[in-house]
Amino acid sequence: MVPLVYFIITVGQIQGGSFAVVGAADQAAKVYVAQPDPASGRAAAEQAVLLALADYGHPAGNASIDTSCQPADCMAAGSAVTVTVHLTVPLPFVPFSEALHLNASQLSASATQMVGRFK
Repeated sequence: MVPLVYFIITVGQIQGGSFAVVGAADQAAKVYVAQPDPASGRAAAEQAVLLALADYGHPAGNASIDTSCQPADCMAAGSAVTVTVHLTVPLPFVPFSEALHLNASQLSASATQMVGRFK
């Protein structure tokens, strides 16, 4: 019975993590394109990711953010900004999992937003 309960809790943590990375990537891409320059866009995207992950109970240390632009000028009208969020979901109820690198899953999600013509 205990292994079944642990399995259900672990699957719930992974599902919550997948919701977190999808929401974080989506919000980060939206706030990035709303900023006036790439530096403030990156800062706003990082804040959006941290907030979205915190809503699901995941610490910032378990996540990383990648941003890419096509073409290279991120703030040019019509540019596509893609934000990818990576999250490591640890095994639940294992107090020393960081030392042993015991992870339940590695999750990632991407979202793309177009920079508007009229900004």
